[in-house]
Amino acid sequence: MLSPQLFRFLLVGVLNTAVGYGLFAGFTWLGLPYPVAIGLATLLGIAFNFQSTGRIVFGGAQASRLWRFVAVYGVVYLINVAALSVLLRTGMDIYLANGLLVLPLALIAFVLQKKIVFASS
Repeated sequence: MLSPQLFRFLLVGVLNTAVGYGLFAGFTWLGLPYPVAIGLATLLGIAFNFQSTGRIVFGGAQASRLWRFVAVYGVVYLINVAALSVLLRTGMDIYLANGLLVLPLALIAFVLQKKIVFASS
């Protein structure tokens, strides 16, 4: 059974993911290399995600936690690029491959945010 906090994280994550994946797909469609597309989508989503995740999921989004939040996103970015690279080598479509990574990356992000960014929330 999901904890209420994880449930809220997943609900907020649907919106955050739709925005982030939409940006990624748009940047990829424009011809940007996937590491750049993922990086830009991540950077553009951080401010919104910090506020929505911090306030709704963890009960606060103090500015002092922003750098830890950014660091967690950096780790998730590196995992995303590495995993996508592996999937692309199998011949998988880039959109499908990155779509398959959404849930595992969300769970990794939740654990890291709970333990590192919002540890006292």
